[in-house]
Amino acid sequence: MKMLRRLSWLLAITLVLAGCGGHRSTRPAYAPHGSAGRSSGGIYDDTSRPQSSRYRSSADSIPDGPPPDVSNLPEPVPKVEPRSLYGNKSPYTVLGRTYTVLPTARGYDERGIASFYGSKFHGYKTSSLEDYDMYKFTAASKVLPLPSYARVTNLQNGKSVIVRVNDRGPFHEDRVIDLSYAAAVKIGIWPKGTGLVEVQGIDPSAPPQEEAPPPPRVTATPAHPPSIYLQVGAFSDAANAERVAAQLRVANFAPVQVSDATIGGRLVHRVRVGPLSDVDSADQVSAKIEQMGLPQPQVAVD
Repeated sequence: MKMLRRLSWLLAITLVLAGCGGHRSTRPAYAPHGSAGRSSGGIYDDTSRPQSSRYRSSADSIPDGPPPDVSNLPEPVPKVEPRSLYGNKSPYTVLGRTYTVLPTARGYDERGIASFYGSKFHGYKTSSLEDYDMYKFTAASKVLPLPSYARVTNLQNGKSVIVRVNDRGPFHEDRVIDLSYAAAVKIGIWPKGTGLVEVQGIDPSAPPQEEAPPPPRVTATPAHPPSIYLQVGAFSDAANAERVAAQLRVANFAPVQVSDATIGGRLVHRVRVGPLSDVDSADQVSAKIEQMGLPQPQVAVD
């Protein structure tokens, strides 16, 4: 009888402790590939579903009704901050790929495809263990330190926003940054879901003249709209580059280009497919190239 009472007492204590753990869990360290128009993520705001079930889902959502008016929402002011105790492990591996976190955002300048994440993550912990608020100007990056700051410019309309990077992702390899819902609305990535952007790191400790350049003038129709290319490889041997290009041409990928470039003082021969009409086309072509047994192409925006 004593043993039975002891077991009942332990069960009661366990239930009390479980009830105290009601705070939402952190988002997973990785996420499955999402749709072309959304970040690859893994958490819903539906806390009634099992956590593992939320991790496996790729669906995302946004609030009902028109987008919020973000014109008066203040952009974050870059400032020197200590590195987060979480989310800065380097190198780290996700879905079989290894990433190295940069020592600073200074000098970071990359073009690529941006996506955004919304209600699925709202209120959950970011990789730095901050609460994700989709109504603030924040972002997720695979390589920028947490926290850090960057200016993100939509290359298709010239609009830009400063974001505070406090999360890891997106782990859809064709994406360079994941924007919060508010940031996506600000620069016109929403409602399409994706867009071509330039991400420029900002180092608050650098002299003003060495910070990221000011945003370009906003224009409705840029004089030279950006184009999407898929770079299948960069080879030191021209014959190897031509061999891969021939494989792609036989498979009816067109146009296929082999161009020379100097990278790190070394001449390389780049094999590219494109220009491609839009992000969805790039995703589809990238998947087909992988099915041929070739490495996953890198997105290049020129």
